[in-house]
Amino acid sequence: MTGRGDLEARITELETRLAFQESALSEMSDALADARRESERSAELLRRVLLELAQSRSGVTGDPADEPPPPHY
Repeated sequence: MTGRGDLEARITELETRLAFQESALSEMSDALADARRESERSAELLRRVLLELAQSRSGVTGDPADEPPPPHY
């Protein structure tokens, strides 16, 4: 039969483990939130770069009809 002291020690051990798990879960949650924010920033940066690239390409390879006529000699 388990003594009262053993039961209290087991409860204390379980409480300690639970506190550690809660702390670890909180840290992981914070890290996940940071990673999501960083991912969103990266995705936005990628969208901007792709848009600028598309705009610069349209300027380089635009419609030749939009170009002014060449000078005549």
